[in-house]
Amino acid sequence: MLDVRQVVEQLDGVRASLMRRSPAAAAQLEPLTSLAAERRRLIAESEQKQSERNVASKEMARADKNSPEFAARRDELKVLSAVVKELETRTTACEAELQELLARIPNLPAETVPDGSGDADNVVVKVWGNAPEQPFSVKPHYDVGTELGLLDFERATKLSGPRFTVLWGDAARLERALIHFMLELHTTEHGYTEVLPPFLVKGESLFGTGQLPKFEEDLFKTRKSDPERNYDLYLSPTAEVPLTNLHADEILDGDVFPLAYTAYTPCFRSEAGSYGQDVRGMIRQHQFDKVELVRFCEPENSYEQLEVLTRHAETVLERLGLHYRRLALCAGDIGFSAAKTYDLEVWLPSQNKFREISSCSNCGDFQARRAKIRYRPQKGDKPRLVHTLNGSALAVGRTLIAILEQGQRADGSVLVPECLRAFMGTDTLRPQPRR
Repeated sequence: MLDVRQVVEQLDGVRASLMRRSPAAAAQLEPLTSLAAERRRLIAESEQKQSERNVASKEMARADKNSPEFAARRDELKVLSAVVKELETRTTACEAELQELLARIPNLPAETVPDGSGDADNVVVKVWGNAPEQPFSVKPHYDVGTELGLLDFERATKLSGPRFTVLWGDAARLERALIHFMLELHTTEHGYTEVLPPFLVKGESLFGTGQLPKFEEDLFKTRKSDPERNYDLYLSPTAEVPLTNLHADEILDGDVFPLAYTAYTPCFRSEAGSYGQDVRGMIRQHQFDKVELVRFCEPENSYEQLEVLTRHAETVLERLGLHYRRLALCAGDIGFSAAKTYDLEVWLPSQNKFREISSCSNCGDFQARRAKIRYRPQKGDKPRLVHTLNGSALAVGRTLIAILEQGQRADGSVLVPECLRAFMGTDTLRPQPRR
């Protein structure tokens, strides 16, 4: 969430920054500025009436209880108290409306974010490796996976409807191998603490990371069955949500940074409005596995930490030998909570193009303000907001897709990345028994 004081006091600069995202983002400021002015007016008037009430109370205390002056001051005090109460009610309502508007305004893009309105304006920062030489027509992952008996879309649809997949045999083992490999890499080499968080989260947690209220239609919400539970629970769309909110409403010590957490979780997204895109296969699923990285740090170090986190995600792809590239997203393409984002895109030969497999973002103090995550630089210092960062390292299903396509061979088998072979017990994925 943006700082309302910054919005009001630096309105032109904030508007110009949001215009880099889109005119629609900047337009959201207009009702906010008038509300902020109304809030200031109400507070000033309330303080004036409270002062008048205090004066009337003191004069009444000095007056003879049987005198006309006492009665007049008592009547005046009743009127002023009613006015103060009404002003306080109006101020509270104004503040609630102000916060509701602020909650829907996206983060300001960092100055280093390139200009642009969409993915065509994203900037290629680096390319790693080369597309594998495959002198045959590479089959899409859903065809080769089905032919090998690894992926089963028909039975998944029978169980749960479209946009789900059943993984059989070596595919299920490969998914598990990838999760294990990623977690081991991040904990033993990159210094992250592994966390296994709940997969159901409160609305407050989703608000803290920016999914609510703006993106509620993209979430799966559970029904209340416990009469003692007076809050909603949602299936977590990403481990970013529980990991970031581990420190919600906390004041951390300044000497703990950087804090670095990693977690494997299944992720659940309704993908509202995306039907028609990637309807076949595993690119866009309602349920998918992901290993997430989250870091907390001091404000002055967050962009350095973004480079660190992104390199950790890239290392996974490099160890797997997967051809990929890094993009710096333009201002019109970064996510709601992000100030700066790098996307990692892996090469899919069947599509002859790169596809997103990781998004690594610095959110600045945007999430920390929403979730009330602060720290004291030194003992006795005034608390400051931390900066939060997150990134996929990696989306497991899309990694499996890339292996099925980049590792595909002319006979229809698939080469297993060397770093996974000990876990898999084989170097090749071959046809599984038919079921």
